[in-house]
Amino acid sequence: MARWVVIFEDTPQMLGVRARQDLRDAHVSYAKNHPELLIGGDLKPEIDRDFCGALWVVKAETKTEVEQLVINDPFYFSEYRSYQIYTWGKLLEDQTAVL
Repeated sequence: MARWVVIFEDTPQMLGVRARQDLRDAHVSYAKNHPELLIGGDLKPEIDRDFCGALWVVKAETKTEVEQLVINDPFYFSEYRSYQIYTWGKLLEDQTAVL
C-alpha cells in the first residue's frame, strides 16, 4: 500500500464553507469514517492569517482511491478548493512521528 499526500489550495470563498458548522461536522465525521486518511489538517500562511488550504496524508493502493476520498468529502467544493496528489516516501522509514 502506498502513501499519498494531498495538498489543497483554497480560494477566499472557501472561508464561507469553513464557517458552516454543519459542513465542518460532516467533514469531521467523514474523516473519522475513513481510516485510510492517516492525518489531515488546515494550512495557513502565518499563525494569525486565514486558512488557505489543507494537507492530508493517505494510505491507499491507487491515486484514484485518493481522488475518490477527496471528491466525496463534504468539505470539497471544486469551485473553492483545488488539490494536488503526490506519492510520498519517508526519509527515515524506521522512525515514527507522533503528533
